[in-house]
Amino acid sequence: MDKILSNLGLCQKSGGVIAGEELVIESVRAEKVFLIFLANDAGFNTTKKIKDKANYYGVEVDESYSSLELSNAIGKSGRMVLGITNKNFLKILKK
Repeated sequence: MDKILSNLGLCQKSGGVIAGEELVIESVRAEKVFLIFLANDAGFNTTKKIKDKANYYGVEVDESYSSLELSNAIGKSGRMVLGITNKNFLKILKK
C-alpha cells in the first residue's frame, strides 16, 4: 500500500478524516478542511461540485486515487470524497 494511503488510515483512526460529499462541502465552507481527496473515478457532478467549492475556498484537491483505494485506506466502503481536518496530518500527507 502506498504511504499516503497508509497515513490516511492513521488519520481516520485519530478522527482527522471526514467522508462524504455533503459533509466535506459543509466543512470546507466552515474552513475546517485543509485537503480533499477526490476519487479519480467520481462522477462528473460530484467532481464539479467539489472542485468548484475547493477552488473558491482555496483548498487543494488530490485526485490520485480511486474510490476503492480511498475506501480501503479508511476502512469504509463507497467513499468518493475525503476531507482532512487535522493540520498535523496534512504535513505528514504532503511529505
